[in-house]
Amino acid sequence: MTGDDTARLLYLVLLGAAVVAWFFAQNRTSLGKNMQYAVVWGLIFIGGIAAVGLWGDIRNTVSPAAYTTIGEDTIELRRAMDGHYYVTAQVNGAPVDFVVDTGATLIVLTRADAERAGLRTEDLAFVGRAGTANGTVSTAPVRLDSLSIGPLEDRGIAASVNGGELDQSLLGMSYLERFSNVQISDGRMILTR
Repeated sequence: MTGDDTARLLYLVLLGAAVVAWFFAQNRTSLGKNMQYAVVWGLIFIGGIAAVGLWGDIRNTVSPAAYTTIGEDTIELRRAMDGHYYVTAQVNGAPVDFVVDTGATLIVLTRADAERAGLRTEDLAFVGRAGTANGTVSTAPVRLDSLSIGPLEDRGIAASVNGGELDQSLLGMSYLERFSNVQISDGRMILTR
């Protein structure tokens, strides 16, 4: 727990104590019924505190592909509840959800994402091979007209389309190497050109 967290907690405890003290001072005559109300309001207050404290986790679960643009050449990704970093990029102008995967060599698209990006998967030659956690799969090399995240856009990027089962497209090292600095700390991945 950081100093800011401790200060916030102390503030909330003092605020809660002041509300409870005011409540009892105002309702000395009918404490039984008012005690029930106090318990209900106390539970609502505790629920509110829990929601505020968990908001970052809730936000990442509801919208895991969120990123923040910091300047013209830097983006920040927030770590999702499952420990991964996700981002929605525009591939050939179409939105594609990626998991940032430092274990993947290339940018790898699922068949569905490749089709969404305007690639005709039935015309692709699945001549490559890739080792995955689920075994070896066939891959088809492709060139993406564009891939952009926020203000950062790259053109003519080499990628591959997975010929096997893949739940989500992967943003691998061939893309991450385009950044001069990749920093991971405090649940954030900061990518700087």
